[in-house]
Amino acid sequence: MKALFLKYRSVIKFILTFFVVYGGLSFVYKYYLKFSEGSGFYPDYLTHLVGQQTKQVLQALGYEVMAVPHSTEPSVKLIVNGQYLARVVEGCNSVSVIILFVAFIVAFSGKWKTTFFYILSGSVLIYSVNLLRVVLLSMWLYHYPEYKEVLHAVVFPVIIYGMVFLLWVFWVNRFSKTNRK
Repeated sequence: MKALFLKYRSVIKFILTFFVVYGGLSFVYKYYLKFSEGSGFYPDYLTHLVGQQTKQVLQALGYEVMAVPHSTEPSVKLIVNGQYLARVVEGCNSVSVIILFVAFIVAFSGKWKTTFFYILSGSVLIYSVNLLRVVLLSMWLYHYPEYKEVLHAVVFPVIIYGMVFLLWVFWVNRFSKTNRK
């Protein structure tokens, strides 16, 4: 049994580290969501921010946009040129994807400084691409509403999760300790 443990020690360490970091960050995020219920932002600050930034980008592209809190659910309604198109919910703020990204990078950690800056820059990139994803989805829903299901359920998740996967591959091949043998 001990020989088996030693043989798969790095795999076991990866799995345990991943789940501890993922669980810990998820707990903190759920606490943040619970805490934000009483704040001045609805539904929560980050979802509100994504809604407002989406509005600003769409306005810069020439659309008339309103981002208003939904009256019956924790989301921000996007109204483009007078047409209610979409709602920005908590899952659209990229935090859960960033938590997944961070847990993997920590589980395959490299040097402390490199790991920290990769997590920081990767998180900013994920947030930015996610914001662009919400903007593009809003534009395409306005112009091509008949493709709503395939855009929302297939195309845009592939973009965000595909990018995270590529960031992981780059990390493992370039910076992780497992690559230094």
